[in-house]
Amino acid sequence: MSCASPLVDSFGRTISYLRISVTDRCDLRCRYCMAEEMTFLPKAKLLSLEEIAIIAERFIARGVTKIRLSGGEPLVRRDVVELTRRLGRHVGATTGPRLDELTMTTNGTRLREHAADLAAAGIRRINVSLDSRDPDIFRHITRHGDVAQVLDGISAAKQAGLAIKINMVALNGLNENEIAPMLSWCGAEGFDLSLIETMPLGAIDEDRADRFLPLTKVFDDLSTKFDLTRDDHRSGGPARYWRVGGSDARLGLISPLTNNFCDGCNRVRLTTEGKLYMCLGQNDQVDLKAVLQTEGVVGLDAALDEAMRLKPARHDFQIERGAAPAVARHMSVTGG
Repeated sequence: MSCASPLVDSFGRTISYLRISVTDRCDLRCRYCMAEEMTFLPKAKLLSLEEIAIIAERFIARGVTKIRLSGGEPLVRRDVVELTRRLGRHVGATTGPRLDELTMTTNGTRLREHAADLAAAGIRRINVSLDSRDPDIFRHITRHGDVAQVLDGISAAKQAGLAIKINMVALNGLNENEIAPMLSWCGAEGFDLSLIETMPLGAIDEDRADRFLPLTKVFDDLSTKFDLTRDDHRSGGPARYWRVGGSDARLGLISPLTNNFCDGCNRVRLTTEGKLYMCLGQNDQVDLKAVLQTEGVVGLDAALDEAMRLKPARHDFQIERGAAPAVARHMSVTGG
């Protein structure tokens, strides 16, 4: 795998972070993410394990240093651990192109089964989506999930030596009273917590404006309850971090609507069917699966250069009552 020039877009931003959606399927149906009745892609349209690996390794050769596997729920794909093993060989490589980090975002339902294998494959840190620890509220948000199963999976991941960050979408009228207790729990467990504003991606069964909770408001409230000190820690993603006094925990805020972070965007996203989206909130894309199948690996570099030319300056997210989503595709298609 030869080294090549770094990926730099037309706005001078260097792309060092690739998110890969290995499946659009999920075993939960979170209300802010999906409609209750979803139509998923036929399995024949998904990238094969080999195709994902080839594309990912070309990104590594072009200077990407961090890859996150996501979905949907990545652990519902049976061969995802095999993929982590292949990509994990590049983590910390002493010769040739290398990854600094291979991570995963998961809903935690299958962590008990897979945590040890993920750690052995080279993953050192995971993000777990957990919007509530209250069984009834969790079941309402996810439509049928069992929070005890997720908490058991988190425990297994901790036992396997994985560093854990909890991702919590702030939802007005649903979990806003749980945010401070969640931060206290994370501090006690040694986890970081990232709070996320809900984003207008894909049609759902509810009006997102009813559930939008600005993180400016949340942070003001947390500041009265915790000693929060700005931390210059960077995880490679869009979060801004604060150190939580009296614990080892960090609080991250991901606020695409109230504090736009597009100027420093270093990310692109590969969908489960092989389309590369340069922005979560725009429709510009390059079909890397088609390029790979027609031109082989040699065609990927030109396609990635074209992707850099197409990467937009920013998203156009808005949360307004009755407004259509910014893009029609759901988060699970592009990768969370």
